[in-house]
Amino acid sequence: MEDPILLAKFQEKIDKGLKIEPKDWMPEAYRKQLIRMMSQHAHSEIVGMLPEGNWITRAPSLRRKAVLLAKVQDEAGHGLYLYSATETLGIDRTELLNQLFTGKAKYSSIFNYPSLTWADIGAIGWLVDGAAIMNQTMLAKGSYGPYSRAMIRICKEESFHNRQGYEIMLTLSNGRAEQKAMAQDALNRWWWPAIMMLGPSDAASPNTEQLMRWKVKLETNDEIRHRFIDRTVPQADFLGLTIPDVAMKFNETTGHYEHGEINWKEFFDVVAGNGPCNKKRLKARVDADKNGAWVREAANAYAAKKAAARAA
Repeated sequence: MEDPILLAKFQEKIDKGLKIEPKDWMPEAYRKQLIRMMSQHAHSEIVGMLPEGNWITRAPSLRRKAVLLAKVQDEAGHGLYLYSATETLGIDRTELLNQLFTGKAKYSSIFNYPSLTWADIGAIGWLVDGAAIMNQTMLAKGSYGPYSRAMIRICKEESFHNRQGYEIMLTLSNGRAEQKAMAQDALNRWWWPAIMMLGPSDAASPNTEQLMRWKVKLETNDEIRHRFIDRTVPQADFLGLTIPDVAMKFNETTGHYEHGEINWKEFFDVVAGNGPCNKKRLKARVDADKNGAWVREAANAYAAKKAAARAA
């Protein structure tokens, strides 16, 4: 049982809009929720390199290769930065990875879908990074200092990724009929996974209420989803592409778009490990960790040697 006086002071600090820092007292439940969220975010950045990394050598021009390579490198950096931020909560990286490899921790559902064509790289940048920015700009105002500061840094680079993805879709949409059809096909396949990646509906989310009270989140999943849709539908119209939702309509009264029913069964199946690429993506992550062991061992040996030399 945690001290009610400490709990009251903790909540008072949050209600005043002050940041919680690693050395501050915090409830164990707050710490565990942050570890869950931040580690999932870190894992997602690393696993998210896989569907795009497949296309670096197949990009249609040297410029596109360079941009995609830069994006994948950014995501690697984001993952490492988030792992470091998560470690401020008293858990080491080895344990974070063990949780992922044993199924205790997850990564974003969106990274369990295949990237079949070059247009998919555009759709990922436009839709997936676009949805991520909607979520991350909110998290940048959250109550835990290291996480909010990480989001500020990451959002600057995600904006670049989002613009590059939209540019790919714009180029394809203004190209030959076959290219525009490729862009539409990618939109058809990525639209629903992109709006589902923002999390289950508020009614089905077990953590949202408490996270809002702690100001880890400042908006609910559905609120973020509506903001993303309101921004993205006009962009699709400009591209001359059709959102694959026959029920989508603009509500003149509310000033927002209303979407059709989301297939939550698909979402929870993917989260449970039964998506198109779950096993393949997790195996690639595990293999990378095993194959990179010698690099970590060499780096640790070198660091130990340098430390011994300084101490001599």
